Amino acid sequence: MSEGEKLLELIRSRQSDRRYESKPVDEEKLTRIVEAGRMAPSACNAQPWKFIVVTSKDLIRRIADAASVKSISMNTFVDQVPVIIVIVRENANFSSRVGGSVKTKDYSLIDIGIASENICLQAKAEGLGSCMIGWFDERMVQKALNIPRNKRVVLFITLGYSLSEPRPKKRKPMELVVSYNKY
Repeated sequence: MSEGEKLLELIRSRQSDRRYESKPVDEEKLTRIVEAGRMAPSACNAQPWKFIVVTSKDLIRRIADAASVKSISMNTFVDQVPVIIVIVRENANFSSRVGGSVKTKDYSLIDIGIASENICLQAKAEGLGSCMIGWFDERMVQKALNIPRNKRVVLFITLGYSLSEPRPKKRKPMELVVSYNKY
């Protein structure tokens, strides 16, 4: 199997996992995972992120409280995860901010999306499951992790050894989402 085929298979097999073993994640794996995020490309090399790796059970519970909506069973699994990577939006460099202003695009959010997927793909390569979470009480997360009020928590990613069964991907057919040389 070629390197390209291996990468595509990794991408195809990555899923949002919501059940994890309680065992801790090896520090070496965590280091490679955050390195994958750190190495993500960004507009004008702005690198507008800070990754906070949370392994403290108390802090994980506090973040879970910020994310859980028990009445509709949303994100109720978060308190069982061994690791959370919180992604804080940092100020972009001058070039990226100017370019974003001219084009009316927030490149920092695009950049954080790229870094987040790098993290999830590296987690999969390390034998771990992951899930990106965007629904949470931002102020509660800021308080729990001493994040300044002028910083934005964009999302966080749960990590751990998955207990979830692989699920088939439901994707639109290729011909509905891809065209060549015209819309």
